Amino acid sequence: MKAFYGDLKLGILGGGQLGRMLIQQAINYNVTVKVLDPDREAPCRKLCEEFTVGSLSDYATVYNFGKKVDLLTIEIEKVNVDALEQLEREGVLVYPQSRVIRLIQDKGLQKQFFKENDIPTAEFQIISSQEQLLNSAIPFPYIQKLRRDGYDGKGVYKVISEEDLKGAFTAPSLIERWVDFEKEIAVIVARNESGEVKTFPLVEMEFNPQANLVEFLISPSTLSFEIQQEAALIAHKIADDLKIVGLLAVEMFLDKHGKILVNELAPRPHNSGHQSIEGNVVSQFEQHLRAIFNQPLGDTACLNNAIMINVLGEEGYEGPAVYQGIEKVLKCPGVYVHLYGKALTKPFRKMGHVTIVDADREQAIERARYVQKTLKVIS
Repeated sequence: MKAFYGDLKLGILGGGQLGRMLIQQAINYNVTVKVLDPDREAPCRKLCEEFTVGSLSDYATVYNFGKKVDLLTIEIEKVNVDALEQLEREGVLVYPQSRVIRLIQDKGLQKQFFKENDIPTAEFQIISSQEQLLNSAIPFPYIQKLRRDGYDGKGVYKVISEEDLKGAFTAPSLIERWVDFEKEIAVIVARNESGEVKTFPLVEMEFNPQANLVEFLISPSTLSFEIQQEAALIAHKIADDLKIVGLLAVEMFLDKHGKILVNELAPRPHNSGHQSIEGNVVSQFEQHLRAIFNQPLGDTACLNNAIMINVLGEEGYEGPAVYQGIEKVLKCPGVYVHLYGKALTKPFRKMGHVTIVDADREQAIERARYVQKTLKVIS
């Protein structure tokens, strides 16, 4: 492989905020970056060397874009995997590998992978017909998930009783036994081509109940050493079993009995790692680049208590974004604001994030709650 800091051309499929933050780190490494995204106003458009507007699901578009680069990575899983496979055959490096992306695109295959590799996860059943759903082996209540294209809470449906079956998905799906969980937690793990693996410290998450996406994240966790170690070992095992090259976010539940169950995987930088930019020795974005360039992985230790808040578009507002309260927030010490460059807001759209760092954990949480109440995206 060419030296990453020289003539190597890196392609990113997806031009959203994850790609934007990846480019910000790539600039420090003098990496040439090209981006493909269907939105001509995508957050990456002004930061990369070359921005191409085109569909991520179209074979020819992805293939032709990939032929212009030496190494291709993703910031979103919904891409044409057939094109990635052909590019790999022709010598383009694709990290994470096409086979990993194909598996993770399908939540049914993900679950089967967990089962085959003894990864702890909730009891599940693959559903391919309405009849199977009506005669499922899993009792109420349970969660139904579309096998494909679900993200940020979309494609997830709660089935509490038989009455809820009227609104159930008819597309291929899976159902999972309802988990009575204590906390939602996550570990980000990286693996390079040489097989070196490193995990970031466990984080605890709170989800927006309406949008069902991460709204508040605390790092590091104060859960017991045993739980943190077990979560890290699970993430390490998954990365090794997949033989992934790149970053992998492992979302998990900690149930009421102290058992860890893996929920889902994301083979890319993830919302549960944004706090690492200010809160850890190496950020998730730098670690992803180190992994795909087959460089030594960085130190993932926490530098401080770090609280991350997603800045979401307010309900009832749609149009040009106005960041109400940003001046008050910027007056606070230890507050780092990241705006994603999205011109238009709409309800629950991810418009940015804020990280609050402080040596005093409770003070960091208190300040984060203030930021959460003060900074609003309206129109």
